[in-house]
Amino acid sequence: MVEAQEELPLPKLLLPGLRKLLLGLDSTKALGEKVKRSLRVLKSFLLAVKVTVGDMEFALDAPPEIGSADSGQLDSDLADVFVAVGEAAAECETAVAIIIDELQYLQEAELSALIMAVHKISQEGLPLIVIGAGLPQLAGNTGRAKSYAERLFIFPPVGPLKPEDAKIALQEPVRTQGVIFTEAALAEINLQTKGYPYFLQEWGSQSWNAAQNSPIDVDVVREASSRAVANLDQSFFRVRFDRLTPREKEYLRALAELGNNPQRSGDIAQMLGVKSESVAPLRSGLIWKGMIYSPQHGDTAFTVPLFDEFMKRIMPELPRPRKRQGKLAS
Repeated sequence: MVEAQEELPLPKLLLPGLRKLLLGLDSTKALGEKVKRSLRVLKSFLLAVKVTVGDMEFALDAPPEIGSADSGQLDSDLADVFVAVGEAAAECETAVAIIIDELQYLQEAELSALIMAVHKISQEGLPLIVIGAGLPQLAGNTGRAKSYAERLFIFPPVGPLKPEDAKIALQEPVRTQGVIFTEAALAEINLQTKGYPYFLQEWGSQSWNAAQNSPIDVDVVREASSRAVANLDQSFFRVRFDRLTPREKEYLRALAELGNNPQRSGDIAQMLGVKSESVAPLRSGLIWKGMIYSPQHGDTAFTVPLFDEFMKRIMPELPRPRKRQGKLAS
């Protein structure tokens, strides 16, 4: 299981985990030829992409497999690696799952190579599966990378919890300690958090700390809300805000002013006093950073609930509209 990051190449992301996995298979199947070959293929891939970890070259005690995963072309070489790993798993009568979080950070060429590798595994019927998670633009990204991606993957949405599930998430942990939330308190937390799982944790934690006895009622939750918001402002929201350029901050402040629902890109540009096409690079950059997404063509929305309210708190004044219809630089 790995987490994609901005500016981190896909080979560098995958190689340490694949090396550890194959060495583990090698220890369980000492004489397995497929496992031995997979280590040689991985060495070829390593040499082809010239991956380093820190200041030292990433090493494998295996000779390279000449002619496999050594072309320097990521799309074909990664497929060779996945096939070798899948064959090694089959030989050991096991299966491999490669789990990648924040998948939206992969470059299009990397995502294309990953899809091609999965396609090859599927054709060969090998016991290897790739599970990815990312922001809402992920489905569109995979479609642009490879048109047949929709045949290889399913895209179940992971969104806010339903009210009944949010109640369970809050009520069951405290119940083990002989404490309960009142129904009004649960409804208030759900209202404040919009069902967003991390926020449920934050409100639940702050409510627990504020409560003097059971049941935890709505007055306690309202007292805890100010603490929860302050804590999110200082950490969760602030970390995202500090990654933005001044122009990106202006764009998000204008979006926040229009409301927490999806807004037309043209309306945001109008509020900034510029033409829609001039803010397109800004919008693309914010999508790449995971701040916003496009629920449908021409619409823009925040990826995280309550971020619109944070933008209003941290930037009380709206950006002054530009008099000229010029470009808005990033």
